[in-house]
Amino acid sequence: MTSRAAVTAAKAPSTLLLHELPPGAPRERPATRSDMSGTTQTPRSPAEWTRVLMKYRTPILSRSLVALTATILPFLLIWTVAWLLISVSPWLSLCLALLNAGFLVRIFLIQHDCGHAAFFGSRALNDWTGRILGVLTLTPYDVWRRTHAIHHSTTGNLDRRGVGDIPTMTVSEFQAKSRLQRIVYRALRNPLFLFGIAPFYIFFLQNRLPVGLMRSGRIYWASALLTNAGMAGTLALLWIFGGLQVILLIFLPTTLFASSIGMWLFYVQHQFEDTEWDHEPDWVVQNAALHGSSYYVLPPVLNWFTANIGAHHVHHLASRIPFYRLSEVLREHDMLAGIQRITLLDSLRCARLHLWDEDARRLVTFAEAKA
Repeated sequence: MTSRAAVTAAKAPSTLLLHELPPGAPRERPATRSDMSGTTQTPRSPAEWTRVLMKYRTPILSRSLVALTATILPFLLIWTVAWLLISVSPWLSLCLALLNAGFLVRIFLIQHDCGHAAFFGSRALNDWTGRILGVLTLTPYDVWRRTHAIHHSTTGNLDRRGVGDIPTMTVSEFQAKSRLQRIVYRALRNPLFLFGIAPFYIFFLQNRLPVGLMRSGRIYWASALLTNAGMAGTLALLWIFGGLQVILLIFLPTTLFASSIGMWLFYVQHQFEDTEWDHEPDWVVQNAALHGSSYYVLPPVLNWFTANIGAHHVHHLASRIPFYRLSEVLREHDMLAGIQRITLLDSLRCARLHLWDEDARRLVTFAEAKA
């Protein structure tokens, strides 16, 4: 992970531009500096980056269709092979089911792009593709799209926590809680809960109802109930033609493992030491997008399965960029590749961070909060 000093330096231009200048003061562009590749680039504010990235928003139909085909077909093929092998080797079927979780994660991320109207040029095509994929991912598309939009518009806002995010307290809030409340929060932040119990609860239970949107219109109820109907029909066919073994050895392992991977990715994207949180007077959505979202540097094969979502800071700056163009952004703007970088090893350390320290402006461990 980048050092605190390095991150502070990276944040400095945007902080000066968006927070510290007095009213009416001229907003001068910072001096140029060399980026990671050695070429000279001009530091930009998060708001400027948003404008620069607009040119990457156009989806390319042929690439979208290839990406969809290259994801769905292997997923169905592995499902079929795992099914056929159950009678030969249940353990081999289970291994294939776990492997197939990678394709299911990618399916979810294609659904994610549809929700941002980023995968196809047509809004209707995005929506109906997302709704169909939602049956596979156990996610009612219209419900998720709305709550995810709230997540994008409130990321890093200490006054608007609670929808589409991971529960996060400040140090002062945690210390003001009763002993029982602190025990509950510790349990909720435990990795076994976050990446084991929580994914099951969200994808298998919570997603069956339009939680948080029950009084927001019939479309959300329709989304949840129709997704449930599609799931029920799929499970009924699996039961009739394959029996309980197919559900237990293929369906459940694939979906559970994929949901845990998805939860881990979501966690690392925003729950890292040098993330950014602010209260309303100081919170700026572009600042939170660039500095409150990570660049999760993954090996190429994992980048493929996770649809480049590791470039999450870029995604939050311009959510309508198709996932297959995010790598293009990083190639052409090396400066972005040097902001909020987290490696696989760094990400493991993130699981120990649970509280936002408003004085130190970083996420800290429970032990650090006591010091």
